[in-house]
Amino acid sequence: MKRTKIIDLLATQPGGEVCAKGWVRSHRGSKNVDFIALNDGSTIKNIQVVADPARFDEELLKLITTGACISVEGQLVESVGSGQAVEIQATKIEVLGTCGADYPMQKKGQTFEYMRQHAHMRLRTNTFGAVMRIRHNMAMAIHTYFHEHGFFYFHTPLITASDCEGAGNMFQVTTKNLYDLQKDEEGKIIYDDDFFGEQTSLTVSGQLEGELGATALGAIYTFGPTFRAENSNTPRHLAEFWMIEPEVAFLDQEELMDLEEDFIKYCVRWALDHCQDDLEFLNKMIDKTLIERLQGVLKEEFVRLPYTEGINILQEAIKNGKKFEFPCNWGDDLASEHERYLVEEHFKKPVIMTDYPRAFKSFYMKQNTPVDAANPDGASVGYRGAVAPGPTMQGTDVLFPAIGEIIGGSVREADYDKLMSEIERRQMDQTHLWWYIDTRRWGSCPHAGFGLGFERLILFVTGMQNIRDVIPFPRTPKSAAF
Repeated sequence: MKRTKIIDLLATQPGGEVCAKGWVRSHRGSKNVDFIALNDGSTIKNIQVVADPARFDEELLKLITTGACISVEGQLVESVGSGQAVEIQATKIEVLGTCGADYPMQKKGQTFEYMRQHAHMRLRTNTFGAVMRIRHNMAMAIHTYFHEHGFFYFHTPLITASDCEGAGNMFQVTTKNLYDLQKDEEGKIIYDDDFFGEQTSLTVSGQLEGELGATALGAIYTFGPTFRAENSNTPRHLAEFWMIEPEVAFLDQEELMDLEEDFIKYCVRWALDHCQDDLEFLNKMIDKTLIERLQGVLKEEFVRLPYTEGINILQEAIKNGKKFEFPCNWGDDLASEHERYLVEEHFKKPVIMTDYPRAFKSFYMKQNTPVDAANPDGASVGYRGAVAPGPTMQGTDVLFPAIGEIIGGSVREADYDKLMSEIERRQMDQTHLWWYIDTRRWGSCPHAGFGLGFERLILFVTGMQNIRDVIPFPRTPKSAAF
């Protein structure tokens, strides 16, 4: 008999023979009747299988333990119990895969830390099934949004010779014999005989190549894995993570913020519309404010806040007794605690922070016009005419409750002379940036874009607390199992 997915069985009217296959969530037996909760991953909900022990071999029923894989055939009938509309009156049960008492995901409370040690099995639990279905839906939302808005899906290389972020925390890619590295007179590794003939690494971002796509196709987006060799063991960092990076020609700062807000609201709305059962489960088991927080994002217009004004708000809060672990003077890169204070306590809604100091932002960002052009390190006039005490760039970072920064964006510097001046001021190696610089020499255009860490979006939408729990197999320092 052909198998029917459980999500479809639960929406089917009683009557008729059906076949369901899946994994046992629980099995309660007595002399008169056995109840088996069966799940196949298609939905958070189980279907109840009712078996008359007189019809089945006792040894067979003993094999139906938590985690076992079974096939059930029987009559789909109206359920007499609460919690489901239909159930299966079993006429045939086949055990496809047994599961012993040492099964690590027994029906009892386990910590998330414990489950990370068994990542190959944790996907079968209710929590991780819900998270992975939502992850799928968020990917569908992202592709649908950009397709409907005229963006082209653009594939950027995973192997690169350039460092977009300029931080140097990259994983090297090489075919060289690491036990016999040839070096020059200065002690530097010779890469002439390597596969690419030069030092290459896994990419931290597809943005620079994405800008090339935008200056040809008008509007593109990337969606793929990125890598950062940062020795950071925090609940917000991974060594391998997925990024969504749209780039759009002829977009200014105001329009960029409109895009960021519209895009993130679309994704949240998609989750509420398409993941109701999973969200209700996570709202009950993980975060009882989850659905309310998601709905709140849709109700409010995002605050648009220049960095300088944000610093003033934070310093006023300190004067009124607010305690922060990290300093927040003008020129400091804001910590997550500062961002969350602005979002969760001061404004109580998402914030798009703009016009950050040049000192800790990337070289490719467009600089705001200095008040005195003869003094490029002097004050800047940024978004909404805010005057900052130092030079600022047209960044547009979206800050969310419970997360902090979820999107990092900016208008890109389109002027060749200004871009070169910034590259030289930072004493950057131009060897691997010549192609990027060329775009400012030949037909340069205003353009802007942003990067969204996919796992941070999933963190927000699911209410999970650790980024390792929203990706199937997390890659972190000293951990590359599975």
